[in-house]
Amino acid sequence: MTPRVALTAAADYRRETVAEAIGILVEHLGGMGAFIRPGQRVLIKPNMLAGKPPDSAVTTHPEVVRAVILLAQKAGGIVSVGDSPGIGAPTQVARHCGIMDVIEETGAVFAPFQDSVAIGAVGRTFHKLELARDVVDAEVIINLPKLKTHGMMGLTCGVKNLFGAVVGMRKPALHLQAGADKGLFALMLLELAEHIRPCLTIVDAIVGMEGNGPGSGDPVAIGALLAGTDPLAVDTVATRLVGMTPDQVWTQRMAQRTGRPGSRLEDIECCGSALEKLAVPPLRPAPSANVAWGLPCWMRSALKHSLSSWPYADMQRCRRCGLCVKHCPPGAMKLDHNRLRIDYRRCIGCFCCQELCPYGALLTRQGWLLRLGRWLVERRRPASATGQTHRKPPDPR
Repeated sequence: MTPRVALTAAADYRRETVAEAIGILVEHLGGMGAFIRPGQRVLIKPNMLAGKPPDSAVTTHPEVVRAVILLAQKAGGIVSVGDSPGIGAPTQVARHCGIMDVIEETGAVFAPFQDSVAIGAVGRTFHKLELARDVVDAEVIINLPKLKTHGMMGLTCGVKNLFGAVVGMRKPALHLQAGADKGLFALMLLELAEHIRPCLTIVDAIVGMEGNGPGSGDPVAIGALLAGTDPLAVDTVATRLVGMTPDQVWTQRMAQRTGRPGSRLEDIECCGSALEKLAVPPLRPAPSANVAWGLPCWMRSALKHSLSSWPYADMQRCRRCGLCVKHCPPGAMKLDHNRLRIDYRRCIGCFCCQELCPYGALLTRQGWLLRLGRWLVERRRPASATGQTHRKPPDPR
């Protein structure tokens, strides 16, 4: 079947605005009753990367979560809400980002994603995976990503958000298995999404994030919500919505390379508001992408550092908390004489440190060939297409 993705404009996070917009999206897809039967256990999986306030655009906005909870309850679902944050205790993160208040006000249940269940292989990439028991036990899963740029994958949306089904420190272990191979990691994410198979993916793109995402970028007004039953198809539409190309998004790149349905816009039925009318100027990408794709192995190895990006610490912002050291998959970081040291021979360029730093102290240093290539591209691109315009986010209420 041709995947369908619904789009609608949403100017702000006022409760009535969000509820009306999400109701329109769900109706385009057959109504919530098409996905939930009375008495079913429904798990809503937002993005709760870190305990930051809603207006930072790091997490799914609480009003989006509220609207989906109420629709699921109206359809007769027994609703829980959960995620495995990158840093911090799940309960504290949910409280700080405003989602716990919504859970309590609606009578839903909080799922802390603490226990894991071994599920074996979910595809050809990794032979062993463990997922949160809350995910495995759910009868219906609704995926609520936040649309953001991403230092490793280029963009995080429906597919990447499901990586939160992996609990705690098991995430760095998977990063370590993939090593510096972003394509391999992207394939794992695609296979994971295909295994979890959320019945519905609804993207919070009213205010997204550009630049140093997914945790330290800048909020940017997009003014849209989109939804579909296939997270990959939703991501394909979202990629076009924010002016990015499949080559800039690793999950899209690998999905097209492996011929996955839903990876090409021409194979998707879009409904609701016209994509062309909602599209925004290109988001400013995360500065950590490399341009080594397609080069021979010997050339990629020889030019590894000049064609890639690597994290470095801004010691003026660094609080020496040690979170990056603790979560670095290859153990390439350490605190030495009150300074953060990075062993670039061991660094795999996953940017977990940057993603999880609560102080925005991990920045990106680009290799000289990568800097030169980006400079040449920007010189040839019209100013209106660079995404450097100052876009004021809508009222976050």
